[in-house]
Amino acid sequence: MPGLDWLADDLRRRSKLHILKAGQTLFRQGDRAQAIYEVEQGRVRLLRHSIDRPAVPLHTARSGELFAEAALFADCYHCDAVAAIASRVRAIPKRALLAAFRRDAAVAERFMAVLAHQIHALRRRLEQRNIRSARERVLHYLILAAGADGRTVTWDGSLMDLAAELGLSHEALYRTLAALEREGAIARTRSTITLEKIETL
Repeated sequence: MPGLDWLADDLRRRSKLHILKAGQTLFRQGDRAQAIYEVEQGRVRLLRHSIDRPAVPLHTARSGELFAEAALFADCYHCDAVAAIASRVRAIPKRALLAAFRRDAAVAERFMAVLAHQIHALRRRLEQRNIRSARERVLHYLILAAGADGRTVTWDGSLMDLAAELGLSHEALYRTLAALEREGAIARTRSTITLEKIETL
């Protein structure tokens, strides 16, 4: 996660913290674009509306991720931002941020590094969606999401959230995890999945 360490001290002081309840809206489609945001804790869903259709999910921003970056070069937000769970979100004023880029190349470079990290993560998720087999898609996710030990995946959401991220029905994810557990390929707790038989993956 990138965190706010890329921000210069003056920008950090000018940022604003928003404490959101689950379901609370941070901004709406069409609102004037005044800031970009980072999720310090929680998850925020981005939803786009059309005239005659239900809202379309665009993305879910998680802890440590930026969102609404396009606001830097837009007059208004192109979607709603709604807290999926209780969340803490940092707003970084876009005028101050753009001025900092012009004034300090190091700030701009650190920001580009954050964006590059997020693009890499997006490509990884797109690659997962192209894997047809639910089993192989789940294993692909677990291998790439494993922590420092190379085996343990931890998350703060539900299995339904994980299913949505992987583009699977929750029933398909439950069946796949249960099968992998029976095989001894993984071990599960409420908040972790551990790869047990790396050589079989």
